[in-house]
Amino acid sequence: MDRDKQKQEISLIGRLLSLEALLVVMGLLSLVSGIITRDLLRLSFGIIILGGATLAVIFRRKRKALPTPEKPNRRKDD
Repeated sequence: MDRDKQKQEISLIGRLLSLEALLVVMGLLSLVSGIITRDLLRLSFGIIILGGATLAVIFRRKRKALPTPEKPNRRKDD
């Protein structure tokens, strides 16, 4: 069972990383497009998307760094 759980965690982490990478690429494309065409809306969207992706990465790292509370071992009395 531990092996299955590890596969699920790796799969989930891979999905999250790819979604964050997609957000960064979208933000950069929107930002560059806004600069080239001098479109304030695209430029604003690029800044907002990149800021949101940055905050998501920061909060995820902070949450990962927090120590998890240990579960007490419970014994079943027969």
